[in-house]
Amino acid sequence: MNTVRKAVFPVAGLGTRFLPATKAMPKEMLPVVDRPLIQHVVDEAREAGIEHFIFVTGRNKAVIEDHFDRQFELEMTLLERQKHKILDYLNQDLPVPGSTSFTRQQEPLGLGHAVWCARELIGHEPFALLLPDVLVQHEQGCLAQMLEAARELPGDANIVAVEEVPHERVDQYGVVGIGERKGKMFSITSMVEKPPVGRAPSNLILTGRYILQPEILKILSTQERGAGGEIQLTDAMIQLARQQPFYGLQFDGRSFDCGSKIGFLAANVSYALARPDIAPGFRAEIKKILGDLNGE
Repeated sequence: MNTVRKAVFPVAGLGTRFLPATKAMPKEMLPVVDRPLIQHVVDEAREAGIEHFIFVTGRNKAVIEDHFDRQFELEMTLLERQKHKILDYLNQDLPVPGSTSFTRQQEPLGLGHAVWCARELIGHEPFALLLPDVLVQHEQGCLAQMLEAARELPGDANIVAVEEVPHERVDQYGVVGIGERKGKMFSITSMVEKPPVGRAPSNLILTGRYILQPEILKILSTQERGAGGEIQLTDAMIQLARQQPFYGLQFDGRSFDCGSKIGFLAANVSYALARPDIAPGFRAEIKKILGDLNGE
């Protein structure tokens, strides 16, 4: 596969499942421990070698752009107070100048439409797509695993990250059919969006990480609306799969659906317990809370 330099982050969603917290703050800025969701996902892309970060935004999302910019008043205050360690910590998260782009999705017409809105910035080259409300926790990031696996694939290949779910839950996700396997990678024989239980081709679901060829942008330009009246990315991938190979990678690590309250809370617990600086004290607090609930 050709080198993947660009990544798209669709951040135009309304975050209605987290109201009222998201009334004035984008859901992508909700913190997991002490880093916003979007920062965790951008960190994953940067670790994988991505050079250009493309954000598809909407109304009231300007704070995301501000987050990835310099804050001179804050920096001057930290400098005056000799907070050099915190200042260095903030500066290491800043993207290289000119490496971020922002474009608008004026209407909430679905993930496929969000990707299409970034077409001029993507150009004619393969690109990564990372959903910011999905976190994958592992020593090696999910996208890095995908790009590593992609080295052995043909130049026109597309890759999606997949994971297992219980068979009774397949009707909640996009599901893939399994072809020839090679380790944790396999060819995809079919893709179905939210199939009825008992009719799904497998229990492997799309997990919010994609490496796609630019030809999908042309398909999205004429894609009809699908489920929910939205332009569905899965529909476009099904069409692209008639022309180009698709592969699935069962990645190492645990995913968290931070678009749900349970997933978001679980991510905070798991990421906090992985932090040596706060894990001991946090673990003690969890034990105390559970003990109080159990009447111990």
